[in-house]
Amino acid sequence: MRIRIEHETTYTYEEPARGLIQILRLTPRPHVGQHVVRWRIEPSLDGALRQSEDALGNIVHRFAAETAEERLTIRVTGEVETHEAHGVVRGLVERAPDLYFLRTTEMTTPSEALATFAEEAAGAQARTDPLAALHALNTALCERMTMRRGPAGTAVGAAEAFEAGRGLPQDVAHAFVAGARHLGIPARNVSGYLYRGDDTDEGENADDGRVMDETHGHVHAWAEALAPRLGWVAFDPSFGVCAGPAHVRVAMGLDAPGCVPVRGARYGGGAETLSVRLVLTDMRGGDAGGGGGRNQPPSSSQSQSQS
Repeated sequence: MRIRIEHETTYTYEEPARGLIQILRLTPRPHVGQHVVRWRIEPSLDGALRQSEDALGNIVHRFAAETAEERLTIRVTGEVETHEAHGVVRGLVERAPDLYFLRTTEMTTPSEALATFAEEAAGAQARTDPLAALHALNTALCERMTMRRGPAGTAVGAAEAFEAGRGLPQDVAHAFVAGARHLGIPARNVSGYLYRGDDTDEGENADDGRVMDETHGHVHAWAEALAPRLGWVAFDPSFGVCAGPAHVRVAMGLDAPGCVPVRGARYGGGAETLSVRLVLTDMRGGDAGGGGGRNQPPSSSQSQSQS
């Protein structure tokens, strides 16, 4: 697939805000199965936009504007070519040792119920065939939890979302990461985009008043876990599949807050209104893949053992 992404995030302030700072993890890196054709970040205000890299190898932009303004828009446009890799993610920039991703965070600490669930889903395979155990956990969580859409800032973490039986994609991924780490398997959260050719969501989010306009895709979250002989494998427990060509990988972290796309600070401004416009287009007119799992995923990729 060749996916064109147009992503606008607009902050409107009640009164002029100054000293605006935005930390942006919005730029994908290339890896096997993902080639970044072009990518551009354009803030609507004059200011300094500087690129760097965080401790995990994510591309980070820091935007700072000193003038007092009532509105800021961050516009991202680009094209990414993706290919089927059966969930296996190779050629990444890795700055942290694999065992670092066994660390738990507040968002990925499993409850006793989630830990037991992971053990039962994996069974003896957790010791004899970790890849099969991860697939089993991925499928079981998809069947156990209902994915809902909403702002990433309302993520509640693995334990609470698992108890509720529903959560944002970030929280379903948190549950997978928490379960995998409980089984002794390094795992991490991933942020990115998901192309869904028949999916359009337009209107106002009832929970926080945020205005959403999403066409053919979403800002999405999934997980990666370390499988023997394969390396990192991408699992999307919201749909019970491995990540495929419809997934555009952007950033990774110990949890969702560690790879959140946009984080900001400002002086003044009063209350703010957030609106998001996102359009994903398959420039080649291909199919994202067939369904599977109760949440109707865009693909049904399965990672396969490779010697």
